[in-house]
Amino acid sequence: MILEIDPHSDEPIYLQLRKQIIIGIAKGELNPNEQLPTVRQIADEIGVNTMTVSKGYQQLREEGYLLTDRRKGTIVAPLPVDSRETNDKNLTLLLAELYLAEPDETKLQEKIQAILSSFRKDKL
Repeated sequence: MILEIDPHSDEPIYLQLRKQIIIGIAKGELNPNEQLPTVRQIADEIGVNTMTVSKGYQQLREEGYLLTDRRKGTIVAPLPVDSRETNDKNLTLLLAELYLAEPDETKLQEKIQAILSSFRKDKL
């Protein structure tokens, strides 16, 4: 998985990292129990401070997407990830934002379906 970080974005780098890892898991680019690069390796690769990467990894661990194993390092958590309450709130807000930008329900559903179809089918 190739990380694409925009250092000029208003969005903090650790959140960009978080989002890309979650999308990578959903698309099957990162598999359950797959070992991720160390904090230092990612920091060197994308040219950021190790604390920035550590903050992104920590947030992903708290949300249940990653696990830390003393022998294997940081790995992708087994699926499914259980964070329903947070996801419901986030999805409601995201759909509200999408609806305000595109009030045509048919077009909105087409966009949602296109995104969903890009995710892995064998995750459960």
